[in-house]
Order: sequence, then structure tokens, then C-alpha cells
Amino acid sequence: MSIETVPTTRPEVQVSVLIPVKDEEATLATLVGQIDEAFSSVEAGYEVIFVDDGSTDTSWDVMNQLAAANPRVRAIRLRRNFGKAAALAAAVDEARGERVVTMDADLQDDPAEVPRLLAELDDGADLVSGHKADRKDPLGKRIPSKFFNTMTNVMTGLKINDHNCGLKAAKTEVYRRVPLYGELHRYIPALAHQSGYRVRELAVNHRPREHGKSKYGFERYVRGAIDLLTVMTITKYGRRPAHLFGGLGLASGFIGFLVLAYLTIVKLFGGQAIGDRPLLMLGILLVILGVQLISIGLIAEIVLHRTANRREATDLISQRTPVEPTARDAEVVVSEKVEA
Repeated sequence: MSIETVPTTRPEVQVSVLIPVKDEEATLATLVGQIDEAFSSVEAGYEVIFVDDGSTDTSWDVMNQLAAANPRVRAIRLRRNFGKAAALAAAVDEARGERVVTMDADLQDDPAEVPRLLAELDDGADLVSGHKADRKDPLGKRIPSKFFNTMTNVMTGLKINDHNCGLKAAKTEVYRRVPLYGELHRYIPALAHQSGYRVRELAVNHRPREHGKSKYGFERYVRGAIDLLTVMTITKYGRRPAHLFGGLGLASGFIGFLVLAYLTIVKLFGGQAIGDRPLLMLGILLVILGVQLISIGLIAEIVLHRTANRREATDLISQRTPVEPTARDAEVVVSEKVEA
């Protein structure tokens, strides 16, 4: 069955539910039924967008069947497995709602929590991240997750319990503003916080996995650690790279200067040979490293200056006061009416 069989007339949409899928054929029909039930208490039109991220089972066929049977369901298929961040980015581009809800396809995220998440958005939040307070995962996943959440809190300044919960609700503009590539989907709340959006956390129900198996292994922790450094760089020094590289360069150069000054005193006043001392090489290395880091920072500032989009400043504005017409505007309106 082809996805082109989907009816062309679709209901009005205020909320888009985005669901990346990788080999979850057994859960999709149940998930759609639970989403429909959850939205029965929400006065908002919704759509469900599945993203097949390189599934090797019959998930795509199931998505086609669900889309043919339910006008609220759509599905897109990536050419291969690109990862959850890329799948979410593709789904965001397809979303028609002014608000989005993200969740995993394995039924561990409970769609019944969606009305509570949307209520937080109505109460003024820009992004609401779920917190799996009673997490139904093995200890081998909970302990590393706790460590990464703590490190993310320290390095990004956003203090929440669960940065990586798949169940989130947000204004669509938030997801279109934050970068989504690599493994950065783990740090969406921190990236949104850095952009000035109001981020909240809400404890949600978490269910044990009943079908399939986890798609993530130990390597995700390595990638997550590297991306955490990326997030720290983006959130703290994205608009001032010279402060990062320049600060490290000055520290390195200063230490190198102290080392070389010490060796100079030893040579001049102590009469000791310093040419074969490893400390000399260390001092020279630190000074050279300092010069290089400062140079990189200055080059980064030049690149940022030449490539920065001037629209970014207006993107940071959330509200404006009403603009009252001036006397000059009133005269123009009157003259236009007279001429008419």
C-alpha cells in the first residue's frame, strides 16, 4: 500500500506529534490509538508524523496502513538511518502545528501525559521536558544517564533532572531555532534555555519496554560526551569564540612565560645550563600554544562577523508593545482618504 493513498483533505492542526521510528513495527498501531485517546480531552486539532529512520522491519508498511486509515497520521521515510536528531529535524520541517510534542515509538513514553504538557505551554512555558521520575529501565542505563544529567546541569546552567527524556512539548519555533544534528537531541532543553526560551520540567509516567530492544549501546555515551562539549561551546561561547580560545591562550601563554622567566633567572643568576632541560621545551610549547589559541579565537571572530545573520537579533524578540500611530501617520491616513 502506498502513502499516496492518504486522503488529501486533512483536519486543522494546532499540535504536531513527532515520532522517530527505528524497527518498532509492533508498537505503532497501539501508539496511534493511545494518542487519539489522549487528545480526546484536548481542544486542539492534531496530527501524528512518523519518521522512519532506516527501519529494517515492516515499520514503513505499518505506517502506510495507519496513514491510509487515519487522516491525522502522516509518515516520511529517510534514505537510511541518520539518527534521532536528523529524524526530529525532518519531522519539524513537516510539522503544521504551532506546537509540537515529541515522543519515542517504543511505548515507554505515555501519551496520556500530553494534555499536562500542553497545559504547561498554555501557562507560559516555551518548552516542557518530561522527567522520568520512576524510570523503568535497567540500572546500567539509569546510572550513566544520572551522571550525564548532572554534568549537563553543571556545564550548561540549566538545572533539570532529565535532559534526555523523549517526551517533550514545545512551541514549534523552539525546535526550528535550536540546532538538530549529531546527538544534540539529548540537549534540546539546554539549547532552548540558551536561546532565551522558558524551559520547564514535568514529572511524567514512564513505562517498561514490552516490544523490541533498545537501539542504543555503549557508544552513545561517548558520542553524548563529545556533544556535551559542543553544547557548552554553543551555549556559552557561540557568539564570542575569542573569549573561549583567547582565555585558554592567555592562560597557556602566561604559564609558559612564567616557566621561561624562571629558567632565565636560573641561567643568569645561577649559572646553570638550561638547554637540555625538559622544562625549557615545556615553556616554549606553552607560549606557542597560547599564540595559536589566541589566533584561532581572532579568526573565529572574523568568520562570525562576516557570516552572522543580522536577522538573528530579531529572532531573539518574543514580544513587542503595541505601536500607537503618530501624528504624521494620522495625517497620511487622512490625506489618503481625501484623495480617494
